[in-house]
This record gives sequence, structure tokens and C-alpha cells, in this order.
Amino acid sequence: MAGMRTSITDLGTRVDSLDRMPSSRRRSWHGCVHLAGLVIWTSALSPTRIDPIKGLHIPEPYTYSPAAAVPEWQDAMRKEFEALKANRTWDIVPPSLAVPRSCSSSAPLVCKLLKSLCGLRQASRQWYAKLSQAPCSRGYSHSLNDYSLFTRGSGSSLVILVVYVDDMILTMTDLPEISSLKAFLHEQFKIKDLGSLNYFLGIEVLYSDSRVLLHQKKFVHELLDSFASSASSAVIYPLALNEKLKAYVGDPLPKPEEYRCLVGKLNFLIYIRPDISFAVQHLSQFLQAALHLTRYLKGTSDFVLFFSNSSDLSLKVYWDSDWTSCVDSRRSVAGFCVFLGDYLVSWKSKKRHVVSLSSAEAEYMAMSKAATKVTWLSRLMADFGISSSSPIPLYCDNEEALHIARNPFFHEGTKHVELDCHFIRGKIGDG
Repeated sequence: MAGMRTSITDLGTRVDSLDRMPSSRRRSWHGCVHLAGLVIWTSALSPTRIDPIKGLHIPEPYTYSPAAAVPEWQDAMRKEFEALKANRTWDIVPPSLAVPRSCSSSAPLVCKLLKSLCGLRQASRQWYAKLSQAPCSRGYSHSLNDYSLFTRGSGSSLVILVVYVDDMILTMTDLPEISSLKAFLHEQFKIKDLGSLNYFLGIEVLYSDSRVLLHQKKFVHELLDSFASSASSAVIYPLALNEKLKAYVGDPLPKPEEYRCLVGKLNFLIYIRPDISFAVQHLSQFLQAALHLTRYLKGTSDFVLFFSNSSDLSLKVYWDSDWTSCVDSRRSVAGFCVFLGDYLVSWKSKKRHVVSLSSAEAEYMAMSKAATKVTWLSRLMADFGISSSSPIPLYCDNEEALHIARNPFFHEGTKHVELDCHFIRGKIGDG
């Protein structure tokens, strides 16, 4: 931890010096890019700063045979097996059914499950029911806006517990309560304390007292290795400029499952990389464009998402829509960005499922989708004890769409618009 603390301090000095730079120098400094309050870092971070966890980039095996050949994986599997036995997950019993002739089996006994096991259909529900009992018994409340969030107290005594399956993040200002809660959870589930947050669900975390940096460099390198893109030259744009991709043009994909795998991984990556959000939604049928994006990722694997402990906790939303941008279906592509203070916290780019008859209609539909997102975020912030009576500003570049949203009467050109798109009118009416 001492080495990590030193690197964070040095990083903080770099950020402070960048803030004091003239804007003319700041734009070209080490490829640092500013996107409306979002700071994406590039080569200013050395490998020691971007990879604080030793051994983080060791590839993981995907099948049993490679894992069984590694002593550390053998030990991990043994511990998992011992934990299942200690929890009395099954009993060894004779089979109650005759084995079909087509299935050869010499085993005289089988495992009869006594508890739900990971991989079964009901496992996730059963596990959540079991897990949620523990914090709720200590006075915690699960959020109605996100069932993976548990909170207790408010203000300076607020305690936050975030759960994803069996991984947990615990944060609070009351240090004795941290120790007490960890001891309680260990009694209930035999948890393993991994210390300060450095890595969670593929996201790597660097932080100091006033800054947090999030990145997925490890995941990007694994993705490049999986699709043989490590040797390709890097490019500076996620999509090729001035190129309109079309369906049913070119040869069919020889291995479409590879494409589905790649786009699935890219979809996971956009939660930390807003710069590829538009490109990923565009890659529904175009393998070559997806491979182009991997070359872009190769040159930007050091990009990080930057946050500071600013006191500005107000939400604001920007959205836009590209009318009839899809050359095949003539549907519009809409997107929005939500900022908390000056920092980007939520974003999305998606093609509409219906054809818009005008640019104003496309913008109006995008406005409603952005409003639903920011409504949920404002309620989620209330769970953290952050609330404001001030209206949330929404920014749009289409005067017609704003007029439609403010006017509660139906216009001749908007009578056909789906009812859910009029959600924004109610929000504007509520102030």
C-alpha cells in the first residue's frame, strides 16, 4: 500500500499542475482529452500508476484443463469444494431414477441438492433472499431504486453497502461501524476482506483523498489478445470517418459467434468508456467496424474516468438525436449524457425502435428517455442523503422539441407519438 499511496500523491500533483496550465498547452499535454467535464487520461499515467495491483494482468483460464495445470487454481477449486461441503449443499444418495441406456455411468451414487446451487435457475433469487436478511437485521434498508444498495443512517453517519452477487463494497465515515459490520458479515457468510477498493467487476480503481480514477486496462488487453488485435496498428477514431455501414453488403461472416462475443465484451466496456458508446451501439452487423474499434482501444487502453470530491452535486442532462441516421431502416440514433456537477456519471447511445417523421419528433423522444434516466438518478441520490428542490436542467438544441414538451396540447404532427414519450411533459409540469 505504501507504493500505491506514493503513486497516488504523484498523480495528484500531475492533476493539480494540469489544472494550472494555460488552456493552449493543456490541450496538447500528453494526449489529455477534455470532454465537457470528463477528463480522460492517456500516456500521462505510467504502467506503475495504472496497474497498482500486482499480478492483475495474468490471464485467467476459461476451461478446467488449463486451470487444473496451475497449483494456485487447484488450491482455489479445493477451497470452493470444501466450502460447499461445509455448507451441507448436498447429500450423497443412490440415484432415484434409472440411467438411460444411451448414458453410460459407472457411478453408483449421485448428489442430492439440499440447497440452491450457483448455476440453477432459482439460485440468484435464493441467494439475494439469504444475503439481504443479514444487513436488514442490523437496521439497513435496501434501496427501492437499486436492490443491490443497502444504506443506514444519514449525513455524516451514512453507511453504504453495495452488493453484486457475492462481491461487496462497504463505505462510511464511521470506522468502528466498518469493523463491526465486517465482523458480523463474516459470522454470517465467512467473507474474505480484500482491504481497500482497487478492483471490482473488472474495473480498476485509483484514488486519493480528493480524486478517483476508474479504468479497465486489464480488460482491454484481454479483449485485444482474444481477437488477435494486439499486433494491429492503433487508430484515433472509434469508427471510420465518412463511412456509412449497410446491412447485407459484403460476404456473410464466417464465424458470427466471434462477432457476438466481441460486441458483448464491448458492451461491458462502455460502462467506463463513454467515448465508444456511440460506436458500440452501431455495431449490430458489421464485423469490420468492430475490428476497427479494437484498434482504437489499443491506442487508448490507458484512458481513465476522472472524478474529484467537488461540492457541486447538481444534476444536468444533455441529449441529442441524429434523425434518420441509419441508412437501412431510416431510424434515428439518440444519446444523452448526465453530469453530476462537472463529472459525467451516466451516458447512453441507442437507435430508436420506430421511425421518426421529423427531427423535432426524434429530439422529443430522446428528451423523454433522458428524463426517465435522470428521474431514477435523482431518486437514487436521495438514498445517499443527497436531495435538491431545484429543477434539473435539460439541454437540447432543437427549439421545436422544447416547444412540444412545454405545450400540453396535441399537435397535428405529434398525435401519433407513443404515450410513453409524453413522460417529459409531466415532469416539466411538476417543475
